[in-house]
Amino acid sequence: MRELSREDLRSCCSSTTWVEEVAARGPYEDLDGLCRASESALAVLNRDDVLEALAAHPRIGERPGGAGREAEWSRAEQAGTADAGGDVLGALREGNAAYESRFGHVYLVCAAGRTAGELLALLHERLGHDEETERKVVREELAKIVDLRLAKLWEGR
Repeated sequence: MRELSREDLRSCCSSTTWVEEVAARGPYEDLDGLCRASESALAVLNRDDVLEALAAHPRIGERPGGAGREAEWSRAEQAGTADAGGDVLGALREGNAAYESRFGHVYLVCAAGRTAGELLALLHERLGHDEETERKVVREELAKIVDLRLAKLWEGR
């Protein structure tokens, strides 16, 4: 059984509600149990909770600073943008601004394993979503990111 600190959990998802929900269900016997608790906690997040979680994520194409675990994971997750050309990075900056203007928050996507071009294409696609569809997609992408980070946390990375 493993007890995870709130600080450790916050590096996976910065929603206070999510952290408290997952911490309250611990300790955990295995990663599957932890992920099930996370899924349940994500399902009860309200709009403000989701926005709190999104606020901790850097824009796609902008390398996060800092030395913390979350910043390190963000840099690794966005590794596909590290070698992108100036034209793609410029288009990502413009797309990020358009997205934030349209939806009121950072463009969140599970970037792990994706190239800058793929992330840009997804951004353009998502700009065409209505508000309800995009909120659903954001929750799905947040869940993917949280699951990846929980696995890293469980493995001690």
